[in-house]
Amino acid sequence: MSSTSTWTVTGMTCGHCVASVREEVEEIAGVESVEVTLESGTVVVTSAEPVTREAVEAAVTEAGYALA
Repeated sequence: MSSTSTWTVTGMTCGHCVASVREEVEEIAGVESVEVTLESGTVVVTSAEPVTREAVEAAVTEAGYALA
């Protein structure tokens, strides 16, 4: 059974930002899919097991942005 969580990222302004966040979050172990929406800043993560805020925050920070 998959787990889905939604996070809000601040600082994204363009498609490159979206791609950077998506690429970093996809690297988290167990992540099956990542959907990033620029307009709302939302990141929807579907994973085999629940993903921790710390893991998502580290990935988003690596991309150069922050979790709200």
